[in-house]
Amino acid sequence: MALPRPLLLLELLLYSCCFICGIITAATLTISQGDFAGRCMLYGAVRFNVSEFIVVQSSAPSVCYFVSAISVCVAVFCFSSILYFVYTSCLEGEIKRERLWMNMSLIVCGVFLFFLLVTGCILKVGRDRLCDSVVQKENNITKCEEAQGKQWAKPMIGSNFYSRLHSAETAVWVNFFSWIIIVVLVVLQRRWGSEYSSRGEDPGASPSETEPFFNRPGHPQ
Repeated sequence: MALPRPLLLLELLLYSCCFICGIITAATLTISQGDFAGRCMLYGAVRFNVSEFIVVQSSAPSVCYFVSAISVCVAVFCFSSILYFVYTSCLEGEIKRERLWMNMSLIVCGVFLFFLLVTGCILKVGRDRLCDSVVQKENNITKCEEAQGKQWAKPMIGSNFYSRLHSAETAVWVNFFSWIIIVVLVVLQRRWGSEYSSRGEDPGASPSETEPFFNRPGHPQ
């Protein structure tokens, strides 16, 4: 079943956006871990000691690995879908998808939406928990990003910790809302396919015209 090209182009653009967002989230979170000697600073805590910040608590590395893994999986799926669209379009001139394929797409979209929602909440709550320990009256800091200009105990590098965590979180939420639009597009495509199939049958045709020739009365098998 051939689908409307505008909807497919919009879906392709959304897949491209999701691919980029997935790469941004995984890359920024991995770099952030590298700046803190492999520690995951989500839900972490720091303390200002005279002239520099000291990390007093960090999360298990698996927390950051989980967020990065989800982002990479989404990026790989989006990249594969883009290649499929381009290959099919070049080979056949149009993209056709059956109802079963679109049903599977909706299931995949639902799974990705769930995990992106979880990772978005992890990044939001984890970053806020870290910032709560940074913004203290005795530190003379009113905003979390101000700590990026302070000295951090070596080998920690905190010059861009807030910016990277904020970028990772933003990319996840953009990814999440892009998948919501993709779900809407797939539903519209299923509905369009159903209407197209119903219009494909001629309602004015008589039963004798629509009945197979070899099954007509008077024609022995």
